Amino acid sequence: MNSKLQIGTDFDERMMQRCVQLARTALGRTSPNPLVGAVIVKDGEIVGEGFHPRAGEPHAEVFALRAAGDNARGATIYVSLEPCNHYGRTPPCSEALVAAGLAKVVVGMVDPNPLVAGGGIARLRAAGIEVLVGVEEEACKQLNEGFIHRILEKRPLGILKYAMTLDGKIATTSGHSAWVTNEVARTEVHQLRVSCDAVIIGGSTLRQDNPHLTSHTVGAHNPLRVVMSRQLNLPENANLWQTYVAPTLVLTEVGANPRFQKFLRQQGVEVLELTQLTPDTVMGYLYDRGFCSVLWECGGVLAAKAIQERAVQKILAFIAPKIIGGINAPTPVGDLGLTTMTEALSLERVRWRVVGSDCLVEGYLPNNVIC
Repeated sequence: MNSKLQIGTDFDERMMQRCVQLARTALGRTSPNPLVGAVIVKDGEIVGEGFHPRAGEPHAEVFALRAAGDNARGATIYVSLEPCNHYGRTPPCSEALVAAGLAKVVVGMVDPNPLVAGGGIARLRAAGIEVLVGVEEEACKQLNEGFIHRILEKRPLGILKYAMTLDGKIATTSGHSAWVTNEVARTEVHQLRVSCDAVIIGGSTLRQDNPHLTSHTVGAHNPLRVVMSRQLNLPENANLWQTYVAPTLVLTEVGANPRFQKFLRQQGVEVLELTQLTPDTVMGYLYDRGFCSVLWECGGVLAAKAIQERAVQKILAFIAPKIIGGINAPTPVGDLGLTTMTEALSLERVRWRVVGSDCLVEGYLPNNVIC
């Protein structure tokens, strides 16, 4: 017997799933705003749809109302996130829904901002509109986990992604790492980049792998490619300096290698000096830039520092059924200072699935991580 409390009908669930699907059209483009989709239904038929395309543009509800026109009166609107009830770059969506004469609003999840949570719902109910909350709530929260983390923690969601062999290696003893995983898994990583605002590596990964860090998909969003390097001892022929493909930001310390800084700027690379180049300061800076989700694709040393400084909340580990051995072969996470198995960081909300011939383990670090 399924103990899960079902909210809404099967039709409600299908319409909210459609909202999520619409919202995903704008993956990677809406930060610092959330991804939102909306569907208007009248007499069992969809009469209008919309999604929020990017910050500063109208919200999903407005596009759906435009598409529905006069059919919106007396209709039901499904929206993946509670309609806003405050003035920002755009007017409150709650007022637009009231003015349109909708009979019912079905909400996927409440706004996570404690200052405004429930305000839109209360306004709609005060206007005599029926409101149903919590349909496909988990799917809606998963869609916007980066936005939720940003609102509640004042930091982007940090996602550490790595690929390793069955014996826990990310490369051979010579440093060769192409390719640990299969093509299906690599394609999934490309899609993961689409959903993130930035992807971070360290100087060693740049020197060893010379990655592109793009979505490899025509027309799709490419994240800001970020390189952390204290000394800027980086190669001049790196793929990341090709900024016509995707933007690149190099973060370094004050006064580091002025000659190379000049070279990078001539290539169109953004260079920023930080007084302290640490995962925590980097995530604080990216929060100030309005980012919601940041992907760490770095080596083990930087990965360990990111975990220690709570710059990472989510782990995505691709495990390939390969064995390469090597006592000194690199591993995905460096020294965390843990000496007993009881100190091991146990992931929460763990999910497993097969990706081609590989296995993907997805989970979240406990909130009380102290390394």
